[in-house]
Amino acid sequence: MWAVRRASHPLRSQGYRLGAFRAASTKSSFGHDVDCGVVVTCVPGRKVHVLDCHSLPLLSAARHGKSVNGGYCLWNRGLSSQAGTESSGEESELDDGFSELENPIADTNLEAKAGEGEIGEGLVSDSELLSDDDNEDDAGENELHLSDAESEESKKKTLSEFLKVIVAAPRMKMDAALDKWIEEGNPLGRYEIHSAMLNLRKRRWFGKALELSEYSESHKLLDFVERDYASRLDLIAKVKGLQKAERYVEKIPESFRGEIIYRTLLANCVVQMNMKKAEEVFNKMRDMDLQMTAFSCNQLLLLYKRLDKKKIADVLLFMEKENLKPTLFTYKLLIDTKGQSNDISGMEQLFETMKAEGMKPDIQVQSKLAKYYIHGGLNEKAEAVLKELEGDNLKVNRGACRALLPLYADLGKADEAEKVWKVCESDPRLAECVAAIEAWGKLGKIKKAEGVFEKMIESWKKGVSSRHYTSLLKVYANHKLLAKGKDLAKRMVDSGCRIGPWTWDALVKLYVDAGEVEKADSILQKAAQQGQTKPLFSSYMTIMDQYAKRGDVHNAEKIFLRLRQSGYVGRIRQYQSLLQAYVSAKAPAYGFRDRMKADNVFPNKAVAAQLAQVDAFRKSALSDLLD
Repeated sequence: MWAVRRASHPLRSQGYRLGAFRAASTKSSFGHDVDCGVVVTCVPGRKVHVLDCHSLPLLSAARHGKSVNGGYCLWNRGLSSQAGTESSGEESELDDGFSELENPIADTNLEAKAGEGEIGEGLVSDSELLSDDDNEDDAGENELHLSDAESEESKKKTLSEFLKVIVAAPRMKMDAALDKWIEEGNPLGRYEIHSAMLNLRKRRWFGKALELSEYSESHKLLDFVERDYASRLDLIAKVKGLQKAERYVEKIPESFRGEIIYRTLLANCVVQMNMKKAEEVFNKMRDMDLQMTAFSCNQLLLLYKRLDKKKIADVLLFMEKENLKPTLFTYKLLIDTKGQSNDISGMEQLFETMKAEGMKPDIQVQSKLAKYYIHGGLNEKAEAVLKELEGDNLKVNRGACRALLPLYADLGKADEAEKVWKVCESDPRLAECVAAIEAWGKLGKIKKAEGVFEKMIESWKKGVSSRHYTSLLKVYANHKLLAKGKDLAKRMVDSGCRIGPWTWDALVKLYVDAGEVEKADSILQKAAQQGQTKPLFSSYMTIMDQYAKRGDVHNAEKIFLRLRQSGYVGRIRQYQSLLQAYVSAKAPAYGFRDRMKADNVFPNKAVAAQLAQVDAFRKSALSDLLD
């Protein structure tokens, strides 16, 4: 069956309960309780090994009882709430290597998926809405005896014109443009609406997609089914927030309020890292006796991987009880979690189990294995994986190039990176250019990184965005080239690129590494005030850590407050940095434990040591004698 488990200590002996799952722990039919991978301390003096898979099978266990037990333990993309535990490397917000997996809706390559009805491992996407049954064929086609090719060409031309109308329409004033489109006798049915939605999602124009969805319903252009409501719900959550999305769920006809609706809401809770709300939605799905799927469980696994790894065990138990077989995405999450915890043996066993289940490792899985081998100092194993990733002919297997470039750089193998780049150099793709810039930056070859950047700008004049500029900006930041970084930032603005969170993050690091922390703070504050997109968690932490080192409690508290205002709540990482400010200042931190408890955050070993240092009422051996 599946594999990944073994318990060093029975969960039921701990007697914990978790908000997401409301039942006692369950006992393995193999005589073990499932636990889940990294060594974490749940009770004083007791360790639980999470995701320990020495005795595969992966998840052999959620056996009796309707719910699964969980415990009060700790843990975004960077084990941010588990600071102080061993990690395979410094992880940053939104950067754990499975970024496209971590986004519950597949915003890229949607058009390719549309005909296949793919869900992917994401939220309900508009690609799900296109099915043979739902597509409305143009009734006039057969009457006019158009050939399939002519019909398809005509559809594409009409869709192109329709997209131009939508894009040109002023914000919040799309209705007039659509009214005019219909008045001119143009078609506007399910094909046009769904195809346009796919394109808008691909470009992340969720606001316009929402307007189009609202228009189609209010003008009764579509007979809404559950997937249409789910698509609308997803857009509302993205554009207007979870609260508005929840209200919309109540307006959906009860007959259409099924599993797809709630898993869409669940996935958006995960995107926004709202653990409490995600657990509530998951429980509601179970209370409603909706069909539970691996998709919904994967969403919780993704959330707990970011915020509280110890709860992963509960999801695995639940999956086995419900006979939900792990998907490739499940294994990717678990392998990544093992790697982040420096459990190379466990990672390898998961990998073997995945292959035994008939799942073929893709580029992401192999590159993850190589990454964690490198972090663990197992360079020979890493090289073996990379050679396997290359295959017999790298030109044929070109898709691996973007992964190989930075990994060879991590190994310090400039010759191998050069060999890979030569395959791409004559006709590089954007992703390959970004990977090459990253690789040359890691190898300290700044001029080569700049050369690739200029080639990219020249080859992709219209396709280059702020993300591509940011790749070189990060190189400058890592090498403390402040002047070059400033010039590149000005060039980015002059080119008309939209400056977003990734660029802010690179600029913050650039100034912090140059010793200009206050300037970095100012940049981040202005970015947050723009109100369009919130800065990354890592941007705040880069500045906060610097204030903490200085013992600047005032500014550290200020950043802590801004983190909360941006929605980053309940992570032990920010508490640890703030505590360090008090430790460095040798100042007492009154009521700090209560502050943590209010956010449902509990100290790990490192934080407990910090709390002892800043305890205003702590007595030393000398003070005891004097008393």
